[in-house]
Amino acid sequence: MNIKRSLPALLPLVLTATFFASGAAESATPKQSPVNVTAGAIRFDPHAPKLDVSYGHSALELKYIRKDADQADGCTVRDHEETEEAEVEPGAGHVTVAGTRYDLVQFHFHTPSEHQFGGRNTPLEMHLVHRSAAGKLLVVGVPLVVGSHSVVDDVLATLSPECGAPVDIESIDLNRLLPAGHHTLHYTGSLTTAPFTEGVEWYLTGEQHVSAATIARFKGLFTAGNARATQPLNGRTFVDVPRI
Repeated sequence: MNIKRSLPALLPLVLTATFFASGAAESATPKQSPVNVTAGAIRFDPHAPKLDVSYGHSALELKYIRKDADQADGCTVRDHEETEEAEVEPGAGHVTVAGTRYDLVQFHFHTPSEHQFGGRNTPLEMHLVHRSAAGKLLVVGVPLVVGSHSVVDDVLATLSPECGAPVDIESIDLNRLLPAGHHTLHYTGSLTTAPFTEGVEWYLTGEQHVSAATIARFKGLFTAGNARATQPLNGRTFVDVPRI
């Protein structure tokens, strides 16, 4: 098996791999996101706190996030940091790590994927953004690949125009946004848009499916893409963390 080519699909199987070691590297250099996930940087720590996911149902409001509202041609030009963002009803979902609760606020999309796996991108990536009571951010990154219909197709069935009304989406089961596999890779990074604030806790899951039509629809709106380039790892590692 080619490990690098198969990394996204391998996340549910990481406990059986042989390239893990214990411990975590510390770096005083900037910890920016996104990054390229490589086999040699993955570690297993049996004491790492689990990612406890408590998602329910929520209606959504899909809206276009603008970055060029002050420009005359902003309604027709795509800024590279713009995206489609689904706002979640307050209290509809949260995750808990080491006793700290992070509430799900919104999720949005990038094309191609911002994170790479063995140097490879997936067509889309979904970021589920959570915030703690103290304002600390935790993001669950989900690589999206062509496959069978999923709830992500329902969310992106009608895209919100840049200078138009948001799209109301009937209640969905937020759990169905996540893939079946329950392993994640955790690292500490940053926001991938300005001001690129560091201290964001990232959890990268295995692949989730989305239809080819949905990918084409999103790429048709963001023809030049809306993903930040990968950043230096600077000694950081990825820790395998079960999702419960």
